[in-house]
Amino acid sequence: MVVRLDRYKIAYVPLPKAGCSSVKEALARLDPQVEIPPEDQITTMTWHSIHPTRRFRAHRIVPLQHYWRFCVVRDPIRRLMSIYTNRVLQHKDVWNSAGVRDGRPGLPKLSRTPDPDTFYSNLRAYMDASSAIKHHAMSALVFLGPNLQRHYSVVYRTEDMGELAQDLSLRVGHEVTLPRGNRSETKLELESLQGATIDALRPYLEREYAYLKGFYKNPLGSRVYDACAIPLPCLS
Repeated sequence: MVVRLDRYKIAYVPLPKAGCSSVKEALARLDPQVEIPPEDQITTMTWHSIHPTRRFRAHRIVPLQHYWRFCVVRDPIRRLMSIYTNRVLQHKDVWNSAGVRDGRPGLPKLSRTPDPDTFYSNLRAYMDASSAIKHHAMSALVFLGPNLQRHYSVVYRTEDMGELAQDLSLRVGHEVTLPRGNRSETKLELESLQGATIDALRPYLEREYAYLKGFYKNPLGSRVYDACAIPLPCLS
């Protein structure tokens, strides 16, 4: 879904686990058409209910060529690691998944309390069993589309959120702050995973870094190819 602020001719396309809770909150508070609930009733899910995140569809953004269109991307390793720390540990998506609890036909028996190596070694299976895990683990390409330069006026990295706040402030005519929403309570580094687990993630990471090659360099090394021209069976 494209988040539109028609009053300011601003359009934002969110990517899960890339600061989208913070940006959605800031934009919702700027939009006079959005009814904000009382502060004591607000949770992180409030902003996702107002502005759901959906897969990219060109017909939603092509008509907005006269808008200032932006998205936010995140280093693929950090985005991937945050799925475990935020969605598995904090939000209990695996524990609460009926597909994991009851077992889906054709899937391996999955632990409801996986350690990081178990989770990432079986990432495809956890995505198949849990819609919440799948939503947060899908490729950035699925949400942002095949051509970042064509569809967006500006692409920010999560490291550039301060710059984004300044640019929004200039466009709306007053100071805009970006809250730090839905942060992981703990951190996980790729290096803490077993070598075999990292090897299992390499195809995922190579495709993501190829897609975001203008913004991040793959620290694991990668082959050179067009990420949009090859199938992404483990990402979509």
